[in-house]
Amino acid sequence: MNIQEIEGEIILEFASFEDWLDKYNHIIESARNIPRIEPKYKEEKFLIQGCQSQVWLRADLEDGKVIFTADSDALITRGIIALLIRVLSNQPPQDIIDAKLEFIEKTGLHQHLSPTRSNGLASMVKQMKLYAIAFKAQTEAQ
Repeated sequence: MNIQEIEGEIILEFASFEDWLDKYNHIIESARNIPRIEPKYKEEKFLIQGCQSQVWLRADLEDGKVIFTADSDALITRGIIALLIRVLSNQPPQDIIDAKLEFIEKTGLHQHLSPTRSNGLASMVKQMKLYAIAFKAQTEAQ
């Protein structure tokens, strides 16, 4: 599936919930499905700056696609990064770079996060795109 198709699934999932308490529960449920970063990578080098909670993110390039793993010490934050991984992992670097991530606005996620969590979300997206830019440059240099 491409990024837009996955975003469409998430938008439909969020639309099926009546209120934001149910949507928050869905985000928390997403945290259970996160591809977890190995404990040995829970170090400063993989920590996302700008997040209220601790969020570790790692990326690898496999067969031309970026594979993300992550974890957080906060459940809601872990759910947010899990949604981002669901959308962006297993995608080519250029697709990640070009991704508009419209699901963030269309689900209302951005509006219902506290300002600090909203800044953290922006930092997560930025770091994921930076990984994609680095992998794209690496492949073009070969």
